[in-house]
Parts: sequence; structure tokens; C-alpha cells
Amino acid sequence: MIIDANAPASIDLATQTLLSGELIGMPTETVYGLAANAQDDQATLKIFALKARPLSHPLIAHVVGIEGVEHFARGVPDFATHLMNSLWPGPLTLILNKAPGVAAACTANASTIALRCPSHPVARALLQRCKGVGIWGLAAPSANRFGRVSPTRAEHVLDEFGESLLILDGGSCEVGIESTIVDCTRGAPVVLRPGILTLSEISKAAGQKAVSAADFEQNGKPSNHPTPKSSGTLLAHYAPFARLRLLSGEEIALGLQSLRDPDLRLAVWSLSAHHANPAHPNIVFKEMPCSALECAKALFAQLRAFDALGMSEIWVEKPPQTPEWAGITDRLQRAAHSGAEHR
Repeated sequence: MIIDANAPASIDLATQTLLSGELIGMPTETVYGLAANAQDDQATLKIFALKARPLSHPLIAHVVGIEGVEHFARGVPDFATHLMNSLWPGPLTLILNKAPGVAAACTANASTIALRCPSHPVARALLQRCKGVGIWGLAAPSANRFGRVSPTRAEHVLDEFGESLLILDGGSCEVGIESTIVDCTRGAPVVLRPGILTLSEISKAAGQKAVSAADFEQNGKPSNHPTPKSSGTLLAHYAPFARLRLLSGEEIALGLQSLRDPDLRLAVWSLSAHHANPAHPNIVFKEMPCSALECAKALFAQLRAFDALGMSEIWVEKPPQTPEWAGITDRLQRAAHSGAEHR
């Protein structure tokens, strides 16, 4: 059931639902989340069951601010505090050493916890109200079946889980892809999942150089601090039902001219202009935004729209290989790998 998040009683209803151990759909600036009280293991386990998510994959806990961090984490390094002060609230998740006895199901019983302070006004109002009734944080992975396309509108969540789930409608997500995840447990800011924030932005905010996980390992850093498990880092993820192929503009042009299957229902999302092969009427063309920020905002909604049209394949032009496009490239590569796995 979708309810207007701005209606006077909506936040109260959502808070009471969470207090009773049930789940809700909530907006954030990145994507919509499937939320439960992070301190209630039985409620959190319902997230794994509804998403069909493996219990070994930890969730991100959303908090209202640094007070929430103090409840869930211990031994927070200075650079992590700098990141919070500079980039929270916002699309940034920090992996920190966990305080004893908290959020066991949310963290898959790990020694670390992933924390984020969202900037969406509805999410912040909900977290503030929850804090007032003793709920210090909300476990809230993306509100979709495990491995599928993330939701950026309330109706996407409804399509996934139906009318039985209470969904706060806070409009379309402003960012549109999941948060940047930074591991803060290995002595330096290590980016495990790119998002809309770039490495240079993370470095500037942290006061020291941030590196990707791959670079950290290649540089021979000590191996006695293994990489924590993290959301959205599986090789195959974010997948539409249609097979997604990630191609250059030239490859798309050549492919369109050499199509042989007249029954193929094909969607093309590209930065370049392309012309359809007249022998193949079942082709839908959509222009990809040339701004990384606008493309991120449109990405998941566009993939869902292609699925709704019954497309069998989606050809997406490879984004520019510049830092601001890294998060989008990451999502598309994982979605394309899912398609390759199921060929």
C-alpha cells in the first residue's frame, strides 16, 4: 500500500509499523529501501526472506547522525569522522568496527557494520521519529528482489512486493544509484562500491587519499584485515529481466545493421544517435543523458521501463571512462554480467 509520505499521520504510521516488527518501503535520495528496525533481528530476517537475499550478505543500517554511529560502532578512525562531517547526510556508506551485541542479523554476525545517514527529508523525518521511540537505526537494503533492478519510485516497490507492504511515497529518488561504500577498518578509506561520489571527493573529505579495493590489494597492503562483505558488490547484480549488453557506440551501430532475428524485441539506450534497420520494427530507441548525474537518476527507472515493454534485449552504450561515471559503469557492468550468466 502506497501512502503519501507528506501526509500528517504517515511518519507515525510507518514508525508504529516498524515498532511492531514489520517492514516498510522508504525513500532515500539514492534508491527506495526495504526497512526494518536494525536492532530487531527477527524483523531484519524478514528483509532477507522477502528479498530472497542470502543471509550471509550484510545490510546497511541507516542512522539519523553521529549519535547513531556511537550506538552501533566503536573505534571510529579520524578520517571516518571527517567523512561524516563533510558528506553526511548524503549518499555515502561507511563500514566501521561494530559495537558488541548490536544488529547481529543486519550485519550477518560480522565484526563490522555498514552505516549511512541519508539526506532525503522523508528518511530523515522517519529516522528522527524512530530514534524518539528507541529505534536507533533502520536496516534498509534496496526494495527489490535480490539481484534485480533497484527501485527509484514508490510504484517500483509496489511492483516488487505488492499491496501488503506499507510504502512511503517520497517521490523519485534524486541520486538514483546506491551509495558509495567506503571501508574504514583498514587504516585508509578504501572504496568497495563506487557511487555518485568520486575518489577525489572522498579523498578531499577524508583528509587522506582514498583508493579502490582493487588498488589497495594490488599495492601489497597487509592481508590480516580482509575486505568486509558489502552490499552490491557481487559480480552479477542490478539485472533487468531482459538480457543487457554493454556496447560501444560503434558496436551498437554495426549490430543494428546486421540484425537477423525479426522477432527480437530490442531496446537501445545510448549517447550516440542510431538508425534502425527497417527490416526490424521491434526496436525502441531512448537517448541516454549526457550528464552523469542525470544518467544515474534515470538508470534504474529506464531499465524497468524497458522490461515493462517486454524487451528481450537491452543494448546500452558504454559510458565515458571518467571518474564521475564510475558508479554508473559499475551498475551496468554487473547488470550485463547477470545477462551473460543466464544466456
